[in-house]
Amino acid sequence: MISPYVRRLRLAGELRALRAESGLTHEQLAKRIGESRAQISRLENGHIVDQADVMKILDALRVRGERWTQVMTITREAGEKGWWESTRGMGDRQALYANLEAGAIAIREYQQTFLPGLLQIAEYARARTDATVELEPSTFTVDGVLAGRAGRQRMLRRPGAPAYEVIVDEVAVRRLSAPPEVFKKQLYHLATACNNNEPGVGLRLLPVDARIDSYTVPRCTFSIYTYPDPGDPAVVAIDTVTSDLILTGPGDVAPYEQLYARLRDAALPQAESLALLTRAATELPDQ
Repeated sequence: MISPYVRRLRLAGELRALRAESGLTHEQLAKRIGESRAQISRLENGHIVDQADVMKILDALRVRGERWTQVMTITREAGEKGWWESTRGMGDRQALYANLEAGAIAIREYQQTFLPGLLQIAEYARARTDATVELEPSTFTVDGVLAGRAGRQRMLRRPGAPAYEVIVDEVAVRRLSAPPEVFKKQLYHLATACNNNEPGVGLRLLPVDARIDSYTVPRCTFSIYTYPDPGDPAVVAIDTVTSDLILTGPGDVAPYEQLYARLRDAALPQAESLALLTRAATELPDQ
């Protein structure tokens, strides 16, 4: 399935464009379909999906043929329910990432502080959940988080999975974010993934002494999602302590794409990344 979140954004853009082409205001369109102005705004802002109202809008604007089929297909996909909605306790934030990952053609990620969720072992994910339980709203359980993580990782192994590349800052490899024995096991897992050259999965390390073009040192962890339909927006998700900032405007997304390209150029090749990961793991105590 295609990310319902992204298709909802796409639907909002299509409806705004259709109304603009017709020269109608929100109030005029609302009157034509017998709804409130607020309802039109909610649809055009991507806050809701109402198939009946979309059909009424298309009828009022005399949309026919392929355009009608296209918009109604987007509407149906925007209203679909993903597997994450039935995985209890995985947490609202993780559910959002699962939604964004659905149907993506490529995921590019920069991890500044922690080891990447899509490559985490269960012990590390459990340790991170225990560490953040007092800092984040309790919309998750440990078992739910683990089930959600496993579901997201299965996404990378399915046919047609997105290409996934992650750049991990050396700080995230050197600073303990879990007990030493768990962290060591997680580093070896990353090294194995890096050494096996898993199809569609790439991992590079960004050394602390890396020279980044124009000294554009990254300020935060972020991920970029792109989709096969060129009409769907690319999405940037920025990780913060208690929530995630989502950017979809081309002017907001482009700087992160440029920054990612610079980080990639400054990062170690995969073979050297493997060597650094292995060295970091062997230097850790067993407990």
